[in-house]
Amino acid sequence: MTDSTTTPNPSPAQNPVPELPLRHLPGFTHRWVDADGIRLHAVEGGRPSGPTVVLLAGFPQTWWAWHQVMPRLAERFHVIAVDLPGQGHSERPDASYDTHTLAAHVQAAVTALGVPKYWLVGHDIGAWVAFSLALRYEDRLHGVALLDAGIPGVTLPDTIPADPERAWKTWHLAFHLVPDLPETLITGRERDYVGWFLSTKPLSPDTFDSADVDHYAASLAADGGLRAALAYYRDGAESARKNHEPLAGQAHLTLPILGISSSHGSIPDMATAFTPWATNVTGTVIPQAGHFIPDEQPEATATTLTKFIDQASTS
Repeated sequence: MTDSTTTPNPSPAQNPVPELPLRHLPGFTHRWVDADGIRLHAVEGGRPSGPTVVLLAGFPQTWWAWHQVMPRLAERFHVIAVDLPGQGHSERPDASYDTHTLAAHVQAAVTALGVPKYWLVGHDIGAWVAFSLALRYEDRLHGVALLDAGIPGVTLPDTIPADPERAWKTWHLAFHLVPDLPETLITGRERDYVGWFLSTKPLSPDTFDSADVDHYAASLAADGGLRAALAYYRDGAESARKNHEPLAGQAHLTLPILGISSSHGSIPDMATAFTPWATNVTGTVIPQAGHFIPDEQPEATATTLTKFIDQASTS
């Protein structure tokens, strides 16, 4: 097993982002592992003998996106929330952020934590990485759940809608691709930028409190955070190419896939979007939620994931 630590107050040598305060969740432990050459942060808890559920968060969040879901899942499962490269307390490498490269790092981290096979859940860009991981490492997964995300090269539209009623949900996909301008406008105003997403894209503008906004803004502002966040989008064309190659070769995913949409999210029907690329797809819609489903409806999210795992395990 590669090196890891459970130190509650890690040294800078252990924690790649020491300037970002750690957020602690009762019953869970911070871990850092060598994941194929970079150091990734994971938060682990729940039932060690239970099935493992790995959680990946999206933009502009960190593992903390799952903090209300994790204790509910921990009653039945071994739960690991991973900060993706560039997120939270994971290393922010100056390298490719295409989702297949990132998926390899995530798989290395899960292997380093001693998990041979697991259920994978991803939201937003976490779902981007989760889909690519399923393409590359399907044999390591029991199943995958994808929350409110268009996948590069698969279900993400090639053009941003011009209709104002829809454009506000996806405008940032193009903005993040512009060279230098996002850095110029966001640097020093990370809290304003993050705050717009966290107040506008949930169904309720009060979903996130001030401490949450502070945490996510601080993660973006920490050294390398903005560069890494933008790189997910700037390397999106490479992600799309690497996703499309095996699918164009008639490869289809056969593992169970659950598409989770929300009543007021970005993707109205996640399941239908995946049916051309997979043979075992189901879908559900969580009511009274916008884009940030795990924060807005944590009980429903945990219940939906548990039901999916139970049904897929017995089918």
